[in-house]
Amino acid sequence: MAKLLGMGNALVDIMTQLDKDDYLPVFGLPKGSMTLVDAVKSRSVYDGTGHLQRTIRSGGSAANTIHGAARLGIESAFMGKIGRDQLGEVFLTDLLSSNIKPSLLYSETESGRAIALVSPDTERTFATYLGAAVEMTDLDMEEQLFEGFQYFHIEGYLVQNHKLLKRSLEIAKSKGMKVSIDMASYNIVDENKEFLQLMVKDYVDIVFANEEEAKAFTGREPAEAVEIIGKNCEVAVVKIGRHGSLINQHNKTHQVGIITANSIDTTGAGDLYASGFLYGMIHKQPLEKCGRIGAILAGKVIEVMGPKIADGQWQAVREMVAAEMTH
Repeated sequence: MAKLLGMGNALVDIMTQLDKDDYLPVFGLPKGSMTLVDAVKSRSVYDGTGHLQRTIRSGGSAANTIHGAARLGIESAFMGKIGRDQLGEVFLTDLLSSNIKPSLLYSETESGRAIALVSPDTERTFATYLGAAVEMTDLDMEEQLFEGFQYFHIEGYLVQNHKLLKRSLEIAKSKGMKVSIDMASYNIVDENKEFLQLMVKDYVDIVFANEEEAKAFTGREPAEAVEIIGKNCEVAVVKIGRHGSLINQHNKTHQVGIITANSIDTTGAGDLYASGFLYGMIHKQPLEKCGRIGAILAGKVIEVMGPKIADGQWQAVREMVAAEMTH
C-alpha cells in the first residue's frame, strides 16, 4: 500500500472556551480574525485565559490531514519544525499516538502555536505565533526524508517561502511521488498567485481549494474555477461548504454532497476532507467515492471542538468509510 508524507507548519492548537467576548478587546484581537502575534503577546493571551477551559493538541493544516489519513490506516510521516519545549513535546506525542512517523527538525525558537479563542456563539478568534514552524528552509530538504513514500501532501501556507516549496516539490517529483496541495488561505493565494500557478502546473497532481481560494487562484466561481484548475493538474477539488465539493478530472466534473452532521466547530473540515480523499485515491477508488469518504471525515470533525475527530469516534468513522467503499 502506498505511503503518505506530509509537510507543513508544525503548530499546536490551544482551543480556549471563552465565557464572554470581553477578553478579545483586552488583547486587541478583532472577533473572528486570525492575527499573527509575537512570542510575548502569545504568552500574555495564554496566561490571561489560563483559568478557562482549554484543550491542547497538535495542529497545522497538513498535520491535521496526515493525522486523519493515519487514523484510517495509511502509513504516514510528517515533516515540520518545532522548538525544544513543552509544546514541541505535545506535537511529537500527538504524532506518535496516531502512529505517524515524525520527521521533525528542531529549533531553539519556541514551538509555534495557534491560540483559538472560541466565543459563546462558537465564532473563533486566533492569536497565532508561528515560532519555530516557519524556520524550515529549502536547506532542510534532504532527499532521504522523501524515500519510501509514494504520496506527498503539502499545505499552501508554505507557499510564502518560495525556495522551500519549490525544493520540496522538485524532490517529490524526482522520486515519482503523487503531489497534493491544500491551498490553505485565499489571501496567501492572492499574494503568491503567479508563483503558485507555476508550481501547480509543473509539480502538483491534486489540488484542494475552498471557494475563496479557488476564486483567488482563477478569478472565477467554483464551477468554472474547478475546470480551470483541472487543466493544470490531474485532479482538482473545490470545496463548497454545505453544497459539498466539485471534483474535476479530464474535463469532467463530479459534484459530491455532504453527510448530515451536527456542526459545532468547522475547524479542520477541509483538512480532514483531504485525509479521506487521499485515502480513497491511495486505495484506487473512483473520484466520487474519494469525495464521499472526504465528506464523511469532514462531517465528523465539525461535530467536535478543534481539528481532530475524537478518539472514540474513529471506529464508527472507519466503518462508515468501509461501507462507502463496498457500496
